[in-house]
Amino acid sequence: MPIPTDYSTPVRLSAKDRALSQIQRWIIEGTLQPEEKLNDAELASALGVSRTPVREALQILEMKGLVQMSPGKDTRVTKIEEADIVKLYAPLAALHALAAETAAPLIQPEHIRKLHELNDKFAKFMDEEDLYQAIEYDEKFHNLIVDISDNPHIASFSSSLQMHIRRYKYIFLKKPLGESQTAAQEHREIIHALEAHDAEGAARCMKRNFLGPLEEVKRLL
Repeated sequence: MPIPTDYSTPVRLSAKDRALSQIQRWIIEGTLQPEEKLNDAELASALGVSRTPVREALQILEMKGLVQMSPGKDTRVTKIEEADIVKLYAPLAALHALAAETAAPLIQPEHIRKLHELNDKFAKFMDEEDLYQAIEYDEKFHNLIVDISDNPHIASFSSSLQMHIRRYKYIFLKKPLGESQTAAQEHREIIHALEAHDAEGAARCMKRNFLGPLEEVKRLL
């Protein structure tokens, strides 16, 4: 199990949170491959923590569906199943389209400025091919719209789906495809619809932004 040594993590995180954050990132980026066996002692050594926080982190990752723990046997990264793509993308697209529709009449100038800032950061990291950070800012962009919609149920269900979809998103963005380069422009179209308080237009643009990559991700898998 090859584990990188040249990584950095926030120093204020607890040992468990540090292990959780880094292992999760390695899984999403593909450093730890689907079906790869995870050795808690090796992970603990690489992360500079004891085995206990690593085991706690793996338990959380199992609940998130990123690893599968078989008592008495082994722990492995879960497979990426093509059949799961539609099951994840379709409801997430519907939730975020609803969030955009609901946020449109509530949007304020400061929200518009913040959305532009987040999208600019997203585009910057895409240009620099820092895909993990690009995904972070893509999610911050969409999560702000969810926050503006002021519906905690959308936020809760969206958060649950988002973690699973991150691996698919990373597969899509890391390919040199024109589709991945259009995401920042699609974000701008969402912002313009929101700024115009166009609920229907914002929902339509949001749904297109989520479902556009779907067929390409399926093909890549």
